[in-house]
Amino acid sequence: QGQLVESGGGLVQPGGSLRLSCAAPGSIFSSYARGWFRQAPGKEREFVAAISWIGGVTSYADSVKGRFTISRDNAKNTVYLQMNSLKSEDTAVYYCAADNKGSIPARVAREYNYWGQGTQVTVSS
Repeated sequence: QGQLVESGGGLVQPGGSLRLSCAAPGSIFSSYARGWFRQAPGKEREFVAAISWIGGVTSYADSVKGRFTISRDNAKNTVYLQMNSLKSEDTAVYYCAADNKGSIPARVAREYNYWGQGTQVTVSS
């Protein structure tokens, strides 16, 4: 079984930036759409952003639009989430996911087949 490995989380002050990475070994998930979701304590997992394999079509949650950018490096089989102007409400565990319907940047968690273990992002002064 392949796996997705997130990295880049940490503690940052409000207004700061972080870049999350989601890597997959070899060519596993190379033709899959990828998404980022997050889950704060006591809340349900929510969609953050997604990118298709074909054409690099992207989709964002309204709460992060204009602040977060999802991108992918197909040569490295890695997806990134650049997070700028971070707010305290962005604090959560961030999960990377892969969807074998590569052409669609799905916004719903049940569409994704594989998940990473998550990386903590804490926005606090």
